[in-house]
Amino acid sequence: MTQAAIRASYLWMVNGEIPARDSRRERGGRIPGTAGQPAWSITRCDPAPVPVLIAAPHGGRIYPADLAGRMRNAGTASLRLEDRFTDLLAEAISRETGATLLIAHAPRAMIDLNRAPDDMDWDMVAGGAPEGRVRLAAGQRARSGLGLVPRRLPGMGELWRRRMTAQELDARIEHVHRSYHSTLESALERLRDQWGSVLLLDLHSMPPLGPKRGPDAAPDFVIGDRFGSSCDSVLAAMAFDYFTAIGRRAAHNRPYAGGYVLDRHSAPARSFHAMQIEVCRTAYLDSQMREPGKGMAAVVRDLAGLVRRLSSVLAAGRSVPQAAE
Repeated sequence: MTQAAIRASYLWMVNGEIPARDSRRERGGRIPGTAGQPAWSITRCDPAPVPVLIAAPHGGRIYPADLAGRMRNAGTASLRLEDRFTDLLAEAISRETGATLLIAHAPRAMIDLNRAPDDMDWDMVAGGAPEGRVRLAAGQRARSGLGLVPRRLPGMGELWRRRMTAQELDARIEHVHRSYHSTLESALERLRDQWGSVLLLDLHSMPPLGPKRGPDAAPDFVIGDRFGSSCDSVLAAMAFDYFTAIGRRAAHNRPYAGGYVLDRHSAPARSFHAMQIEVCRTAYLDSQMREPGKGMAAVVRDLAGLVRRLSSVLAAGRSVPQAAE
């Protein structure tokens, strides 16, 4: 990165003004059951103005007719499975900050990008596990009904009218899951090579965790760092300090510590940091939690400020300041 580019990025971090750069969007993967609809899109500048990538793995809202037809209650189930409109949140934050942006368009009902490919309930597949594939014990998420392909939701029971075939599952894994994570890995490596360190902000949303008033008011945000293993503790501490300073309540790892995305793509010792951000849906959606609400602009503003704050540390040419300094 040239000295001029570095100076422009630092001026942006101080003044909040994005340096002039051309951004481009690429689309890839394929949503099975559609006429070639892309499974994801990535938007980035070259060079990147900040060492941050924002991802929205549960923001997909393209439902093939066959998939929706298999669901017992497509409208309600899809609404509960989605991290509703986190794709719009992520896009707006990216525009404000210049952060690289990766958005999933395939819905979580089809395949969960925050689950490992082997975290599958094979009873959902006609014929069970294909021959030659080791049938591993289902993970905790799959046993609870929220594995690689969600099976059930509390209060709703089974989501599907019939089982899928092994070929259908393989197509989802190949064209959506594998494609998305390969793209994410490459984008993070590119940012790390440019800046020396990189931070993945994996953006999710959550139902309200309790009342919003009183001394024990429920948080607006939950910061997940896999209990300290997915990013440097200084970055997590800075995030908490930032939320406190702007008057937002935040919790740490409970009840959401992060999942497969953080496990796969974080490596703090090699300057790959990853943090999951859960946003309470009441903070940015309407009262029915179906459409964008009046709080969306404020959440975008606050998360853009978080990106700037964390970027200012990472952009210094090292991951975090050392304790002795």
